[in-house]
Amino acid sequence: MSVLVVTGTGTEVGKTVVTAALAALAADRGTAVAVVKPAQTGVRAGELGDVDLVRDLSGVDDVHELSRYADPLAPVSAARRAGLPTPDLGTVAAAVRRLQADRGLVLVEGAGGLLVRYDHDGSTLADLARTLAAPVLVVTTAGLGTLNATALTLEVMANRGLDLAGIVVGSWPAEPDLAARSNIVDLELLAARPLAGAVPAGAGLLGTGQFLRIARSSLEPALGGAFNAAQFRRQHAL
Repeated sequence: MSVLVVTGTGTEVGKTVVTAALAALAADRGTAVAVVKPAQTGVRAGELGDVDLVRDLSGVDDVHELSRYADPLAPVSAARRAGLPTPDLGTVAAAVRRLQADRGLVLVEGAGGLLVRYDHDGSTLADLARTLAAPVLVVTTAGLGTLNATALTLEVMANRGLDLAGIVVGSWPAEPDLAARSNIVDLELLAARPLAGAVPAGAGLLGTGQFLRIARSSLEPALGGAFNAAQFRRQHAL
């Protein structure tokens, strides 16, 4: 898995923190890892973006933001408002392949969900993942509404021939409600596999050392951690 695409079921679901956790674990086991953000939106020049948070949390300096737009919109919309060129996913794919040549892992973090438009031709992160032949890790929410959004994302992936690397809950609440606890089982049914991880809410506020420990306990062994889906399921059983 030399390239892994990280998407979400929407915005503010914890994609960047999960990306940082993946980077931290890879770096800790001695893997050369790079992180690519094809398009950063909602951040002005001079402000800190998602790759900066990844760097701060994981300690990984090999981070690449390829385009930036100030408005908090889809990349194609933000570029149009700014009068700037839209991201070119062909150029993004070429950049990822260059990084892939001498890194053990390249993480590509999308903007919003899988079908957010990047350009006027309607290119999406799904298209980029297919071009790169890269598996996709889906980050979702814990509570009410997550099942529909996750099911739609998985259906798009299946229809486009994309491989699922797993489903991770990006912000697991300290006091999960009935819906969150019930959704553990239902998310696993949708994915036809155990949950790949659950990152505690607030993990993005931790220091690098603490964050590494949280990352290890929050992601499954296939992603470099020690998360045990069966144990997590039993812990939160209804």
